[in-house]
Amino acid sequence: MGIFGTVVRGVKAPIIRRGSDLVQIVADSMAQAAEQSGESIEQGDIVAITESVVSKAENNFAELDVIAEDVRAKLGGGAVGVLFPILSRNRFVNILKAVCAGAEKVYVQLSYPFDEVGNPLMDDECSDEVLDRLREMSGGAAIPIGEFRKVAGEYRHRFTGLDYAAEYAAVCGNVEVVVSNDPRHMLRLTKNILVAQVHERFRTRRRLLKADSTANVRTLCEIMDKPLRGSGYNPQFGLLGSNLSTDSELKLFPRDSETFVRKLQERFVQQLGHSPEILVYGDGAFKDPVCGIWELADPVVSPYYTSGLDGSPNEIKLKYLAETLDDADIEAKVREAISQKGRTNNFTQGTTPRRFHDLVGSLCDLTSGSGDKGTPLVWIKGYWNDYTCI
Repeated sequence: MGIFGTVVRGVKAPIIRRGSDLVQIVADSMAQAAEQSGESIEQGDIVAITESVVSKAENNFAELDVIAEDVRAKLGGGAVGVLFPILSRNRFVNILKAVCAGAEKVYVQLSYPFDEVGNPLMDDECSDEVLDRLREMSGGAAIPIGEFRKVAGEYRHRFTGLDYAAEYAAVCGNVEVVVSNDPRHMLRLTKNILVAQVHERFRTRRRLLKADSTANVRTLCEIMDKPLRGSGYNPQFGLLGSNLSTDSELKLFPRDSETFVRKLQERFVQQLGHSPEILVYGDGAFKDPVCGIWELADPVVSPYYTSGLDGSPNEIKLKYLAETLDDADIEAKVREAISQKGRTNNFTQGTTPRRFHDLVGSLCDLTSGSGDKGTPLVWIKGYWNDYTCI
């Protein structure tokens, strides 16, 4: 029986710039990786590309003044409320700058004790008395950040060392930061509201409109969902999934991953006679065990992937088989049980039915990292293998 299961390799590539021929770069880099490893790219392998270089190659950027123009057009240009942004410089500071430029007054409402993806606004080991006091204070309206700090105490993020409430308040002179977990409190301040949540945005919008059907409620996916003065855009996600590029612009989430993936498939077929599965990936869906941050700040793990990455694993618990079957010829019995899985046994109990593209995208994000590894490509072999594979 083959000794290896899934093998994952980060693959280096040349520096990718705006307008780079990414299909050519990926094809050449993977050919070089195959040559150096002495292995071929086989059907069933997976080749993954980080969304960052896909966006960059398609030149999907938006200047902050253009974003401000879109904000002004859609939210009126007066007082704008920004609900529940995540606590992140890369993800939100430039968005807030653009909103400030497109509005006379900006209210930023933060949630506590954490943001949507687990970044803490306060000490998560605070006493029940502190939490009870904060709940009492926010019973009728959002709490001004100064009053919140008097009760919750000063706090800096344990990883970045930043006080994000102070950082956001300092972005522009027209920003006021408040704290509450009830989105309806923003309606007391303004009816022009931008929901900045990533994953709960639609639920929050429904709650606001149920409370006041006359409110003008937008989500981040409605800002820069169309091109404006030749800018980049994303018709599905707008500013969701965007990242700091320079002080004056944002890199948006990939706009046309489908076209890129299909062209890359065609190139692999030309070179190999077949194509591996291909996936464009962003943030992985995993949670840090130290501070509880859930990594997924992108709207999805993968904006596009080939059809072979649809579906969820159909696996059985090998550890249960090992304890349940008798020792006589146990390996043959295990292989037989695996070959019959889903038909004659109940050993699938307890397996987590996550989707392949979420699992693979998370694996790729952990492999490539977000720093200076220089491996925007990931090559996966043997992902579909199980214990029966020879």
